[in-house]
Amino acid sequence: MLDLLTDLASSPIAASPSFNTIFQNIMKGLIFDIKHYAIHDGPGIRQTIFFKGCPLSCWWCHNPESQSSRVETYTKKKRLDGRLFEKQEKIGYYIEADELFRTIESDTIFYDESAGGVTFSGGEPLMQPQFLGEIAQKSHRAKIHTALDTSGYASQRTLLKVLEYIDLVLYDLKIIDDELHRKYTGVSNKVILENLELLNQSGKDVRVRFPVIPGITDTSTNLQQVQSYLTQLNQIKNIDILDYHDISRGKYERFGKENKMGDQRPGPGVTEEIKQQFENLGYQVSIGG
Repeated sequence: MLDLLTDLASSPIAASPSFNTIFQNIMKGLIFDIKHYAIHDGPGIRQTIFFKGCPLSCWWCHNPESQSSRVETYTKKKRLDGRLFEKQEKIGYYIEADELFRTIESDTIFYDESAGGVTFSGGEPLMQPQFLGEIAQKSHRAKIHTALDTSGYASQRTLLKVLEYIDLVLYDLKIIDDELHRKYTGVSNKVILENLELLNQSGKDVRVRFPVIPGITDTSTNLQQVQSYLTQLNQIKNIDILDYHDISRGKYERFGKENKMGDQRPGPGVTEEIKQQFENLGYQVSIGG
């Protein structure tokens, strides 16, 4: 535990304003949603836990409410019979590991029947390493399949500590050019690429997740760079192609956050074409995870 706390203090996100909030609530985790019966966050039927807080601020983020490491409030508006009703609601809440594990364990019958399990997503779960490690350990010891959906933006020591209790890593790979990565996500990709190389050597089950973002990740230059980079990682053979969609547009409006993607749409057939490119390189590819 001491190593995890020390590592957290020296991690890439330690200097962020949210660090003190996380540290003060270290015995609990901050989440914003739990999705039961998920089928796109790893194998089988799963329960997906959405951690709140992320060091990235991707232009296309589907969960903009996940980015802040604080409990937020927003005004929910509803019109009924010509009258406008407003109500203050919270985004995010703290939960103890034991309570969360009871929720995870409640779906065991579905995991057993479908070879499913629990997926830790977000936000970025690695921003809360002690809580993530604790809940992953409880799940692992109960023989529940565990998956970590991550941007990879964390120190290697943090990643290695958590990996002990993770069966599958769903790893985002977006942009290879560091300057463009900074522009569209707010952070350098140096740590992200180093951690993916570490995972390639670890023997862990890893699926790379590549989001198809129109005009950003789907350019011929970025695709060539991503494919060239991945061919150097000889242990990674599985890729999920994630379609961009504007389903989160309403969230940006509801939560008063800037939607930098506007009305962009991917071109017809782009996702299938990218899938074919990766398959031609020998990867096992799925669309949507």
